Amino acid sequence: MSLANLSAGQQAMIESLHGGRGIVSRLAVLGFIPGQKISMIQNYGRGPLIVNVRGTRVALGRGEASKIVVKPA
Repeated sequence: MSLANLSAGQQAMIESLHGGRGIVSRLAVLGFIPGQKISMIQNYGRGPLIVNVRGTRVALGRGEASKIVVKPA
């Protein structure tokens, strides 16, 4: 399941990152690494979404979020 499909308040664990070297590297620097727990703060179904990863709120675009594969907790 993609991170973009999580609802607000849901928690999940990152399974993998898909995409080119640039986007995977950018996401890893932001704290999106496999095995990391995250929680969805805001997801209106369109536009950017806000997640909490490693104690920090991060805003992601839908394209970036669709490249993060998660497993709901």
